[in-house]
Amino acid sequence: MRINPPLVALAIGAFGIGVTEFAPMGMLPGIAADLGVSIPAAGLLVSAYALGVLLGAPLMTLTTGRIPRRYLLIGLMAIFTLGNLMSALATDYYSLMVARVVTSLNHGAFFGVGSVVAASVVAPQKRAGAVAAMFMGLTLATIGGVPLAAWFGEMFGWRTAFWGITGLGVITMAALWFALPNLPAPKGAGALAEIRVLGRGPVLGALALTVVGSSAMFTVFTYIAPILSSETHASTAYITAMLVLFGVGLTLGNMWGGKAADRSIDRTLIVSLSALIVVLLAFTVLMRWPLPAAVAILIWGIASFALVPPLQMRVMEAAKDAPNLASAVNIGAFNFGNAIGAALGGAVINAGLGYPAISLAGAAMAGLGLLMVLGFVWRSRAAAAAVA
Repeated sequence: MRINPPLVALAIGAFGIGVTEFAPMGMLPGIAADLGVSIPAAGLLVSAYALGVLLGAPLMTLTTGRIPRRYLLIGLMAIFTLGNLMSALATDYYSLMVARVVTSLNHGAFFGVGSVVAASVVAPQKRAGAVAAMFMGLTLATIGGVPLAAWFGEMFGWRTAFWGITGLGVITMAALWFALPNLPAPKGAGALAEIRVLGRGPVLGALALTVVGSSAMFTVFTYIAPILSSETHASTAYITAMLVLFGVGLTLGNMWGGKAADRSIDRTLIVSLSALIVVLLAFTVLMRWPLPAAVAILIWGIASFALVPPLQMRVMEAAKDAPNLASAVNIGAFNFGNAIGAALGGAVINAGLGYPAISLAGAAMAGLGLLMVLGFVWRSRAAAAAVA
């Protein structure tokens, strides 16, 4: 796909959102020490962001349906910029908590509306690739942006990282202003139509699949550092390198998933989930050795994020006559899946089953997702045969 200025601008926004979502995880000790709270209390800042995404996705989408898309996306990045500015200026734990919630409100709507806009600025046969191009910013954030923010936080204080992300928000607003065409607000029956579409069986099924697919990834990824430390006996440098390698896998998977989904959404989901099952089963054994573990982590990253473009396109296709709310809620579904996966992995640990069992739990979630896709395919074929 040639360089497409609107897609580049959207990807810059996705990059900024990815950095601000994940960077605090690498700065929790510094934030906790500076604000005089425990690390678990500082960890609630991450939970507050996820909750804000879940609430903000439908709220922002429903209340902004009549705003032209270009101005809406710029406005959402203005909220992002304001939230990060508030974080940089936060003087205590509670003011930082409020700032994180404010920052999160734009997340679901930006990715949801941005996905619809991305699909609208390319040829119909390249829509999944366009959505993947926007999400490329998110995957690149895991490779470079998050480690860089964590380094700035370590060297110059965590507020410095938020000042840098604030500046990135301003740059994104300018890029969106100059790159996006004047896209009118979508015509339709308004908020009620969006809500009615959200209640359709195929849309709910697509959202449920997103939750399960995201859970399969985060059941294991949430605990990757202690897994590598305990089972691989890895150094801090190795763990950092594996996080970067996982980000490389996410980027490669996003690229392949976008191209493959333009040919067949269902086939891409089946291949990706099957690969995810195999690699997570293998990881239960391979996590003991550094080099095999690294290979598994790369493939795992590829399979995990190859799911994202087809999952997003499945929801947009199921809700194609009123896609904005469903698309935004799907981003919330990703975050909900993250929370379920983290809880599932934590339950495995608390049950004393050992770290390899976490990978088995992740493979089981991927298996559930594969069964769901196969069920959807069988149902659609049966419906088509009945019509014929």
